Amino acid sequence: MAKKSWKERNARKERTVAKYADLRNKLKKEKDYVGLSMLPRDASPTRLVNRCAVTGRRRSFLRRFRLSRITFREMASAGLLPGVTKSSW
Repeated sequence: MAKKSWKERNARKERTVAKYADLRNKLKKEKDYVGLSMLPRDASPTRLVNRCAVTGRRRSFLRRFRLSRITFREMASAGLLPGVTKSSW
């Protein structure tokens, strides 16, 4: 389980990215790199981290389900993910 502060930090970054998205696009079209450099660092979308929606784990993240592999396996085994079946051959 990730620390609460890490989850909150990532949520704050997401809000900052959304706030400055239009301004960033405008500055990029104008090729105003000085203006871009004056924006906050967290306004860049590359600073966001994919985290598991349940545990907050950032490693081994499955984008399709927005879960970590461990949480995905637990939920799939419990039948909590619709359309996911265990394969066997």
